[in-house]
Amino acid sequence: MVLTAALRAFPSIFHGAALRLMGKTLVLTLLLFGLLGAALWFGFHALRLHMGWGGYWSGWGEGAATALLMLAAGWLLFRATAMAVMGLFADDIVEAVERADYPHAAARPVGWARSLRFACRSVLRTIGWNLIALPAYMLLLVTGIGTIGLFLALNAYLLGRDLADMVEPRHPTLPPLSRSGRWLLGLVSACLFLVPVANLLAPIFSAAMAVHMLLGRKISA
Repeated sequence: MVLTAALRAFPSIFHGAALRLMGKTLVLTLLLFGLLGAALWFGFHALRLHMGWGGYWSGWGEGAATALLMLAAGWLLFRATAMAVMGLFADDIVEAVERADYPHAAARPVGWARSLRFACRSVLRTIGWNLIALPAYMLLLVTGIGTIGLFLALNAYLLGRDLADMVEPRHPTLPPLSRSGRWLLGLVSACLFLVPVANLLAPIFSAAMAVHMLLGRKISA
């Protein structure tokens, strides 16, 4: 079922609504990261001035510290930020997929307020659980693959929950996705977020795949 949903979702990323949503997601995500980078640099600069550190290399130190923290933030926050931003506009892609492939599905609008709550919960869950798992990530570095394995397992659960929460309330009369279905859906999405370039399409593709996972069961049955 997951493979079928993934294959059905691929054409969806070329919908006009999907491309517009991808543009919104990328612009807002990059803007947020730009603001974060500027805030970190000004913070390090203010700290240096307060401590009285000077010299030619002090400016390089500010830049290096900012770059290192931005790399760490990118690893931890990009997926959370991209999914949260997409969650604010998820109705665009979800409705486009439903109109194209499931025109007779009776969807219930969820509204802007619920989308905002969904986005906030998604960010807090993602950051919170990954921070809790951070010591385990670091300990498992010596295994070579343990950190990636734990990252995928945890974020597959988190992404599966987010994606199910994105589509299930639109169809309250349908049975929800199973736990295994959610986790597999999240696993495919989590793997995409690890691949450069593909991670830019991951939020859109994942949302389309969630629609097919929920509504495609009638066709597969």
